[in-house]
Amino acid sequence: MNDLNSVLIEGNLTQDPETRRTQAGTLLCKFSIAANRSFKIHGSEQEEVSFFPVDVWGERAEPCVNYLKKGKKVRVLGRLKQERWETSEGAKRERAVIVAEHVEFGAASRKQMSEPQEEAEES
Repeated sequence: MNDLNSVLIEGNLTQDPETRRTQAGTLLCKFSIAANRSFKIHGSEQEEVSFFPVDVWGERAEPCVNYLKKGKKVRVLGRLKQERWETSEGAKRERAVIVAEHVEFGAASRKQMSEPQEEAEES
């Protein structure tokens, strides 16, 4: 049995997506999402922005390539994948990447999320 590894993130693209094909011909679309969070500390409104890298593979990547541009709203359901590597200087690095399993374009506002709606375009 697999452990739970699920992520749902909504935000805006920080730049146009990058695409490439693997040697086997599989399409990979990479982009980053900026997710905003508002909260209060001692009655003062605060803003926090977090940035998350996303990889979309294969057939799911094709609509992303055609539709997504910097600033577009997107919602991604996927899983976290940890990448580890060593720099040429020998320093160890790691980061978590969201591997998309479902992508919605122009995701609904919080108000709309509570109302029934048609399925958004899926990849």
